[in-house]
Amino acid sequence: MPKLIFLFVVVFTVLPAWPQAQDSAADDASAVTNLEDRMLTPPPVSGRAYPVALDSLEHTNSLHYGVVFSSAYNDNVLGSMAGHPVSDINYSVWPTIGLDATTSRLHWDLTYAPGFTFYQRTSARDEADHTASLSFQYRLSPHVTFSAGDSFQKGSSVFNQPNLAFGPVFGGSPGSNNSVIAPLANRLGNLGNLGITYQFNGNDMIGAGGSFSTLHYQDAAQVPGLADAGSQAGSVFYAHRVTTRHYIGANYQYQRLVSYPDGVDDVTRTHSVFLFYTVYMTRRFSMSFFGGPQFSDTVQPAISSLNIPAFSLRGWAPAGGASLHWEGHFLSGALSYSHAVSGGGGLMGAVRLDNASADARLQLTPNLTASVAGFYANNNVLGASLGVANGHTNSGTAALERRVGEHISLQLGYTRLHQTYNIPSIAGTPNTNREFVSISYSFARPLGR
Repeated sequence: MPKLIFLFVVVFTVLPAWPQAQDSAADDASAVTNLEDRMLTPPPVSGRAYPVALDSLEHTNSLHYGVVFSSAYNDNVLGSMAGHPVSDINYSVWPTIGLDATTSRLHWDLTYAPGFTFYQRTSARDEADHTASLSFQYRLSPHVTFSAGDSFQKGSSVFNQPNLAFGPVFGGSPGSNNSVIAPLANRLGNLGNLGITYQFNGNDMIGAGGSFSTLHYQDAAQVPGLADAGSQAGSVFYAHRVTTRHYIGANYQYQRLVSYPDGVDDVTRTHSVFLFYTVYMTRRFSMSFFGGPQFSDTVQPAISSLNIPAFSLRGWAPAGGASLHWEGHFLSGALSYSHAVSGGGGLMGAVRLDNASADARLQLTPNLTASVAGFYANNNVLGASLGVANGHTNSGTAALERRVGEHISLQLGYTRLHQTYNIPSIAGTPNTNREFVSISYSFARPLGR
């Protein structure tokens, strides 16, 4: 991840100067004049999560930095490892720094937050944490746009983040499966994507993209029944703008989904052909639908330590989904549902995943914001010999954030988590309740001043 961020920073530094030597001033003027003629990339094929930040809270063209102090009470930090629920209180400190830059051709947003989390009772799980995210969009020419993004997390829990945000909501098939929530365990997670689009005439666009994800538990003894995982995916699409508001198109997607139960490579490959439709009621309010056939091919060698024989499984099945997104000054949110083959997210094999996600923000007063987020996921592991790990996850988070002055904000929140998986680290204690509080000091400095 650090190498990837360094490479992007170098590219960002060089690229803005290059097109100025290639494109004429007339091209720039034409691009600005015809801004409304540019097609949007429909959510089912953009590869990006929906933004839900309120306009009034967004940082644009600024260097923003600060520190976050947080504490949380969790009534089930170790899962089933102790044979009964173990509660604990943790404390975290997160210095944060970010940069958001926008020009006529370029938009990029980089955030990094190192930190440390320690626990009162389970001090053996104290962790030095790192979270980093990067999103980048660059218009190579008036009709060609390149985009890329990456997010990285190192910590002892998915809850260890300076600003807890459950489940990015996607307009298409999710890039990774994050629905299996492990107990406290040292873990590394990374998700990256890139894409390019070309609008070759007034109402037609083609594009291609790729993505990868990794999940690594640094001590397998902390999460019995779960396994490391990874994925790689690639896609191409064609989109046609029927009218200003209506888009239709087709998308081909390939996935390679790998899990590593007991060091054995369980590999599933998928080929999907989706048709999609997006309608933009306004530029900030859209609905999308996608669906089509999906072929999956799973191959797993024998796992002698788990007494599981070798098997292979292949076949066709329908896949699809729908999503809704709105973005405003005082209310923003997104909803989505998808049904498709996905990585297991720690389960021992790829899964047929039904996933529903929601995220919303509401500004109650100029200084008080409410947020709710949640998801439901049903995971069916491909292959009867591993089907005992089938299960589902329900999770919901509600929070209030109060700004105190220009630079200080206070957040209070509650998370409820319920999981039903017949695996040792989760099965005995399926419920988790978490209350958290944080105080942040943040500063923003406009760029160029």
